[in-house]
Amino acid sequence: MRKLVVYIGVIVFLLSLVVGKQTDAQIVNGAFQRTDIYQKKPMPLPTVREADVFWSKKIWRIIDLREKINQPLYYPTVEMEGRLNLISILLKGIENGQITPYDASFDDDFKVPMSFAQVKESFGAQATQEEKIDFDTGERTMVTVQGEIRPNDIKQYMIKEEWYFDKQTSTLNVRIIGLCPIREFVRAGDNSGEVQRQKLFWVYYPEVRSLLSTNLVLNPYNEARQMSFDDLFIKRYFNSYIVQESNVLNNREISAYLSGKNAMLESKIIEEKIFDFEQDLWEY
Repeated sequence: MRKLVVYIGVIVFLLSLVVGKQTDAQIVNGAFQRTDIYQKKPMPLPTVREADVFWSKKIWRIIDLREKINQPLYYPTVEMEGRLNLISILLKGIENGQITPYDASFDDDFKVPMSFAQVKESFGAQATQEEKIDFDTGERTMVTVQGEIRPNDIKQYMIKEEWYFDKQTSTLNVRIIGLCPIREFVRAGDNSGEVQRQKLFWVYYPEVRSLLSTNLVLNPYNEARQMSFDDLFIKRYFNSYIVQESNVLNNREISAYLSGKNAMLESKIIEEKIFDFEQDLWEY
């Protein structure tokens, strides 16, 4: 009889655990159960053979996060419902060793890797020595103040990409090669308030795709059709303007020979030449 009571008690305990787990599993933060984004893989891209590339050109673009269409890359500035903005995802991947940053002050060919400490330093987040005064004794001491990364300083991204015409499929395609966050800030002690722009680091886009594909970006028009950051870039859900093209003059930027409205017109001309190239290949 005692054994039967113990046996029944064990069964009741196990059932309570199972019911408790089922209750936890039934908690859905929304109207329906969404697919686990961490299981998502990057969208496969078709293989490109060198022999099939009839024409190609490298292009550098700027994505300005102050434009409305680009705001999903800037927000949320704090983590919300498991979502992060683009710079926070990149910093997290660099800190965890998932992706490698490359020095943007050297070149954009991904040659000089950086450590996370160097990335923090590029943000101006290095530790500094400051003088502290003890008001009771009047004693002056030097203390170390740890700097902090300010992701909100990232207002632009530069994209390096290559456009190419595949004669096998008779299509004009594009592949993103790298991403570079651009920081806007005012130098300490600068009373003029002049805004400085600094390229922080480059990341090799094919290496970053796995990380971007497992992070959702908010669709401001339909939350039931959310996409990953990789989907956003591959499907070109952003607005940008060209600032540089590959050329014989050391790949000089447009700002080296034009400014203001003329620079924007030059950007449009370069873009039109790319698309006109494809159209000019067809005969009717």
